[in-house]
Amino acid sequence: MFSGIVEEYAEVVSAVKEFENLHLTLTCSFVDELKIDQSVSHNGVCLTVVKIENGTYTVTAMKETIERSNIGLLKPGDKVNVERSMMMNGRLDGHIVQGHVDQTARCIRIEDAGGSWYYTFEYAFDKEMARRGYVTVDKGSVTVNGVSLTVCNPTDNTFQVAIIPYTYEHTNFHTLQLGSVVNIEFDIIGKYLSKMIQYK
Repeated sequence: MFSGIVEEYAEVVSAVKEFENLHLTLTCSFVDELKIDQSVSHNGVCLTVVKIENGTYTVTAMKETIERSNIGLLKPGDKVNVERSMMMNGRLDGHIVQGHVDQTARCIRIEDAGGSWYYTFEYAFDKEMARRGYVTVDKGSVTVNGVSLTVCNPTDNTFQVAIIPYTYEHTNFHTLQLGSVVNIEFDIIGKYLSKMIQYK
């Protein structure tokens, strides 16, 4: 489980496809603190550390993860938002993030807000999935590339988020452009509530 408060961004050293799997090797400041089998969020995708050597660590993404997220688009030099799993003895500063990406979205607008930025994202809308809680609501929570954010101005298939300078500089938001593909995870509480309502 994660909070959506990104620690930093890691840099992709190599991305090797093997059969249906993708092995990503990355480097970041806390490599020496990692352990084999530890879960780390990568752009919001929970992946397991399988190897640590020479200041790098390796994780493996399987076919479903590649198809559901932007992980398969990563290449050497790319910046990836990373967060280690949440410690249960601390404050929950973001919201409950599982690291189970629901789908991708595309950046369709970036607005300068005098030192901060508004990003608008568009995703494929499915009425049945929306009934099951896969939807954004005004002032609700959404995870974009692993970052816990508050939703503004949602429509059926778009939503907007406001990014402050700190988040812009310390995550890969500063690398996003029009057309960039991001990972989104809808709020798990909304999914549970939608499911419970179906049984009333």
